[in-house]
Amino acid sequence: MSDENMLFATEDEQAAELDKKELNEIVTKKYLTFQTDNLMFGIEAESVIEIITNYPITKVPMVPDYVRGIINLRGQTIPLIDMRLRLSLMPMDTDCIIVLNVNDMQVGILVDTVNQIIDIPVETILPMPAHNAQKYVSGMCAMPDGSGTMLVLDCSLLLQS
Repeated sequence: MSDENMLFATEDEQAAELDKKELNEIVTKKYLTFQTDNLMFGIEAESVIEIITNYPITKVPMVPDYVRGIINLRGQTIPLIDMRLRLSLMPMDTDCIIVLNVNDMQVGILVDTVNQIIDIPVETILPMPAHNAQKYVSGMCAMPDGSGTMLVLDCSLLLQS
């Protein structure tokens, strides 16, 4: 319906036209993508507080092996989870930390590289296959640029023992 005809349309016709426009809109979410060992992960961008590098890590005794230690970020103590160790991969000397807010708790994850923030259409995110061994992943989708598959990291599951 053209704008000119909208002036003469009834309220019901205008409402129906707006409903059609809303149906055509694609609902997206922003994800920060990062890599750990050749795997592409995505985290909802609203969970990300900041990304830091070259930060001193303090070792802590008697914690699970995947907890690399803690950092002091502007007076706040933040535990660090090494994604490689959490995924049962060989550790590497990485210094890229993504600081997240998970259930009102700040936690850092050590990753190999941070890539970009992208918009992913929500409808393209598929649940993980039941036989998949990625227990910290809640879904997956094809990257919009066709460069591969992104695994949607479930940060709450990542923190569970």
